[in-house]
Amino acid sequence: MPLTSPRRSALVDQVIAQLRNQITTGEWPVGARIPTEPELVELMGVARNTVREAVRALAHNGLLDIRQGSGTYVIATSELAGVMHRRFAGADPRHIAELRSTLESSAARLAAERRTARDLVQLDALLARREEAWSAGDAEPFVAADVALHMAVVAASHNDVLIELYADLGDLVADWLRTDVGTELDPASHLDHARLIEAIRRGDRDAAASEAAGYPFVCLAKEGRSAGLTAAGG
Repeated sequence: MPLTSPRRSALVDQVIAQLRNQITTGEWPVGARIPTEPELVELMGVARNTVREAVRALAHNGLLDIRQGSGTYVIATSELAGVMHRRFAGADPRHIAELRSTLESSAARLAAERRTARDLVQLDALLARREEAWSAGDAEPFVAADVALHMAVVAASHNDVLIELYADLGDLVADWLRTDVGTELDPASHLDHARLIEAIRRGDRDAAASEAAGYPFVCLAKEGRSAGLTAAGG
C-alpha cells in the first residue's frame, strides 16, 4: 500500500486546521454551506486533492456533512459535538427535553447565584436580538439568537464543564429548532424568555431554575406530532 509523504500529510493537516478554525470561530456557523471545492482551492492555494481530503476528514469527524448535488454543510462545531449529533439525532424528543431541562435548570440556578454585571449586559443584548429577529420574521437569525441566549445563560453559571457540555449539545438543539421552525415564524407560537432573564438578574434561583426547566417541555410536539417544537424558541 502506498504511503502518504510527510510533506503531503502535513499540508492536509494545515488545511484541516484552517477549515476547523472557520467552524469553531463561527465564520461558518452550524447550518451554513461552506465554499465549494474550487473556491477552497483558490482561497487556500492548494491542490484539489488536498482540499478534498481535508473536507472528508472533517466530515468523518462529524463537523461537516457532504450532500451530493447540494454542497457541504457545517453540522457541528467540534468533534464531540459531531459525535453527539450522530448519536442523538434520532433520539426520542422527550428524552432530549428531559436532558435539556436538567442541564438548563441547573445552569439557570447557578447563573442566578454567580452572574456578573457583564453577564447581565450580554443576556440583555441577546434577549433583545432574539426579539428583534422574531419581530422581523427572520427564521434563521431567530434560531441563532435563541440558541445564543440559552448558551449565555449557561455561560453565566461559570461552571466550565457544564458550559463545554452544553456547547456540544447546543449544535444539536439548533439543528432541531431550525428544522421545526422552517423558513417562517408562527406569530401564535412565541415563547417569552424575559422572565428567565429577570429571575437571574434579581438572584432568584428557584424562579430561574423553574423557568429554564419548563421551556424544553413547552417546545415538545403536541396534538399528534411526534417530534419538533410547538413554540418557537426553546
